[in-house]
Amino acid sequence: MTTSPGGARTPDARTPNDALTDVPGLRVGHATLTGSGFLTGTTVVLAPEGGAVTAVDVRGGGPGTRETDALDPRNLVQRIEAITLTGGSAFGLNSASGVMAWLEEQGRGVPVGGPGQVVPVVPGACVFDLGRGGDWRARPCAATGRAAVEAAAASGPHSPVAEGNVGAGTGALVGRVRGGIGTASTVLDSGITVGVLVVANAAGSAIDPATGALYGDFFAGRGPVTYPSPEVHEAAGKRLADAAAANGPAPLNTTLAVVATDAGLTRAQAQKVAGTAHDGIARAVRPVHLLNDGDTVFALATGDRPLDAADPLALNAILAAGADLVTRAIVRAVRAAEPVTTPGGTHLSYGELYGAP
Repeated sequence: MTTSPGGARTPDARTPNDALTDVPGLRVGHATLTGSGFLTGTTVVLAPEGGAVTAVDVRGGGPGTRETDALDPRNLVQRIEAITLTGGSAFGLNSASGVMAWLEEQGRGVPVGGPGQVVPVVPGACVFDLGRGGDWRARPCAATGRAAVEAAAASGPHSPVAEGNVGAGTGALVGRVRGGIGTASTVLDSGITVGVLVVANAAGSAIDPATGALYGDFFAGRGPVTYPSPEVHEAAGKRLADAAAANGPAPLNTTLAVVATDAGLTRAQAQKVAGTAHDGIARAVRPVHLLNDGDTVFALATGDRPLDAADPLALNAILAAGADLVTRAIVRAVRAAEPVTTPGGTHLSYGELYGAP
C-alpha cells in the first residue's frame, strides 16, 4: 500500500491554482491507497478555524452520506470545520471518524461544555469503488481520514490541489473510463472567489458516443470543441467495448462536489448554491441522478466578502459560476486520470484513448 501525491496546474494569475484552495482559508488533503488490493482513498476539505457556513443538496437515488441532516438550515449547527469525501462506498464513511478525532484534538467543533469540550460535525459522502484494486475489503478507514486531514492542515495557504487518481478519486470511473479528482476556480467581477472540487465517479458517461468529445467541453469555457478524428473514435470504441466485456457489469456511482466561496452567505443561500451546482454535473455526465447514483454537492461560504445588500440578485453570479466550475472540474478530472490495471480489472483513460486536447 503506497501513497501518491498526484499533480496540479497553474493557469491564471487571479486564481493561481485554478483550484478550490483559491478561496482564502480553504485547504485540501488527500490520502491515497494503492497496491495490495487497494485502489481507493479519502479527500478532506478543511475550512478555516471557526468553520464555514455549509449546506448540501443530494440528488442521487443511492447516496452514501454522513451528518447531512446537520446542514439543514432549520437545524442547530451553523458552521462546520471539514468535509470528508471518500471511496469505499458506505464502509468508507468511517474515514470521517479520523477527521473528527483530529479536529477534537485541535479543539475545533461545536462547543458543548467547558474548555476543550467540543463535538466536531464532519459531513461526508462516499463513492463506490469497491473491488477495483482487486480486494473487496480494501477500503478507507479512520486512519485514512486522519491522514487526509493532516495533509490538508500541513498544506500552506492557496496550495495547489492534486488532481486525477488521488484521494477519493483514486479508484474512480466515469462510465467506462477513469474518473478522479478535478478542481477549478474563478474570481467574479465583484471580487468574490468561487472554487470547486469534484470526485467524478459516475455511472453515466462523460463521452459523447457519436463523436468521442467530452460533453463537458461544450460548456467548460475552453473555446471551440476539438473533435477526435473518426478513426481515433472508432478505435477507442473498440478498446472500450473489449474492456467492458473483460471487466463485467458497468461501474457504479457517484459524483461528489464541494462548491466554495469567500462570500458571506446564509445557510439558505448556500443550499441554493449546492442545488444549482448539480446543473454542472448534468452538463458533463449523462445520465445523472439515477437510482444507482449518489450525486451529492456541498456548498461552503467563509464569509470574508459581503454580498451587495442593495442587489437582491447578487447571488446569481455565484450560482452560475458554481455550476460552470463543476462542469469544468469534471472535465479536468477525466483528462487528468491515468489508466490502471489491477486484479480488479483493466481501466482505460480518456487521455490514452483520445490523446491530449
